[in-house]
Amino acid sequence: MSAGDVFDVSGCPGISFVDTGMYDTAEYGSVYVIDADRPAVVDTGTGTNYERILDALEEHGIQPADLRAVLLTHVHLDHAGGAGLLAEACPNADVYVHELGARHVVDPERLVEGTKQAVGDQWQYYVEPTPVPEDRVVELTDGDTVDLGSRTLTAHHAPGHTPHQVVFEDHSCDAVFTADAAGIWVRAQDRVRETSPPTDFDLEQCIDDVEMIRRLDPETLLYAHFGPGPAETDAVLKEYEHVLRDWVAAVKREVIERHSEAAAIDHFAATTTVEDVWGEHKARAETKMNVRGVLRYLNTRA
Repeated sequence: MSAGDVFDVSGCPGISFVDTGMYDTAEYGSVYVIDADRPAVVDTGTGTNYERILDALEEHGIQPADLRAVLLTHVHLDHAGGAGLLAEACPNADVYVHELGARHVVDPERLVEGTKQAVGDQWQYYVEPTPVPEDRVVELTDGDTVDLGSRTLTAHHAPGHTPHQVVFEDHSCDAVFTADAAGIWVRAQDRVRETSPPTDFDLEQCIDDVEMIRRLDPETLLYAHFGPGPAETDAVLKEYEHVLRDWVAAVKREVIERHSEAAAIDHFAATTTVEDVWGEHKARAETKMNVRGVLRYLNTRA
């Protein structure tokens, strides 16, 4: 699998995903194409190489003018950075986003500042986001539905990762687009991994979000990072709860033992287990970011 490759989702007719090559890393960032009466995409990647999304649409015979909906799970720029570029290229598509994130896609300046602080030198893989015209933005709240004609999606608020996150439930094939609420599915290692970036990570709310998805009882989990998850959906969601709790406990323990937050960050970066999958730069940068998110969470509760 490599950047630009498009794959159908087994068990979900009309849904495919494209590997966007996010961070110059294969099998990290996926954008989903929904071939419906009103075609849609779920998330947009960073905006870098957004043409791969247009190519994925074309592969399904969907012209840019035919796209009707850009569904953002949240406005972190690895999910929403390409929204404005797609809106320009697809003039009939509205951009759907949780009401708490809507202002940031219209005016992304503060979002860019926060992203640069969170991702550090990973910013080299981003592009400056193009603002989305305000009249093209559709605000969502918990329980709202998106009518795509031949299928309907329901937005469920999942604020543990960030307050403006939703997951989308596709009733036609009993699937959930998980955003970052169910962690990162590392296909090459057949396991789920934590995601806990600053500044909004909240352990208790993240656990509540996982429980919410479990109550939906989906047959398919569609991860933004990366691709369809394992068949045993409830088992992997339960596992993610343990992953989150163990991860936060491990960070807390290392800070205490090393008497230094900086030393703890360096320790986890040096011992990450995904270098062989994502490469050293991405694996270590991602790990450092996730540790910083946990540290902020712990410090706000000290």
